[in-house]
Amino acid sequence: MLMGRIQLRVSGHGGETRTGSRIPRVDQRTDGAVPAPLYHDEAARMAVLRDYGVLDTLPDADFDDIVFLASYICGAPIALVSLVDEGRQWFKAKVGTDMEETPRDHAFCAHAILKPDEIFVVPDAHDDPRFATNPLVHNEPHIRFYAGAPLVSPEGMPLGTLCVVDQVPGYLSPTQTRALGALAREVVVHLELRRAVAALSRPLAELSRDPILEPGVRDELRQASEEAASASALVGQAMERVLEAELRMQNLVNRVRTVQGRPQPLPGE
Repeated sequence: MLMGRIQLRVSGHGGETRTGSRIPRVDQRTDGAVPAPLYHDEAARMAVLRDYGVLDTLPDADFDDIVFLASYICGAPIALVSLVDEGRQWFKAKVGTDMEETPRDHAFCAHAILKPDEIFVVPDAHDDPRFATNPLVHNEPHIRFYAGAPLVSPEGMPLGTLCVVDQVPGYLSPTQTRALGALAREVVVHLELRRAVAALSRPLAELSRDPILEPGVRDELRQASEEAASASALVGQAMERVLEAELRMQNLVNRVRTVQGRPQPLPGE
């Protein structure tokens, strides 16, 4: 699987990033939240997000599996597929929390989407002026550590993030960072598959109801639509098997190192 280049942005103590740049001055609301600025092309971003037709849909096993893997690989109790809507962030998939959505003004992910080519990391929210007074820090789910990989559409629009959260300060190893970015791209692949199948199925469904078409043609169109949906499911299953195989391979490598008496890396390295 090809990996794109990922820059790691880490919010640090004292209002500075790891690269030394200052964290911008913040304007705090009365509830303690510091809302992120809107994306520079927010109207276009929202148009692409709505085109997917994914908001407020039922849980989906493909996305549930991805958040499970993100939580496991990153060693974080909470993982989410978060989509940043106009006034909220809505969770398409989640593990470790029962929350369905939060106000956008409270969302760490609303900050993360501002730079779609970077993974946004907050080692300790208590030390970051953008989040120290955030309601999600002082109330459920009591966020201390956050890492979010933007979900970027083929049009270049950040839809939200695949993020992991912990209630204690933390960080990601380079391997975990790379894995989180790879899983975020898998989320977008699944979204694209569903968008493509929906685009194909809509005209087929309309044509299949056309009374002018012969019955045999209607049946073929209906069958083609069903086969397209099945193909999407098969592709998703294949991707899951690839990820499972990668995890099994890493476990085997660690076992071989143990047998050979080599030092075994810490989890996530």
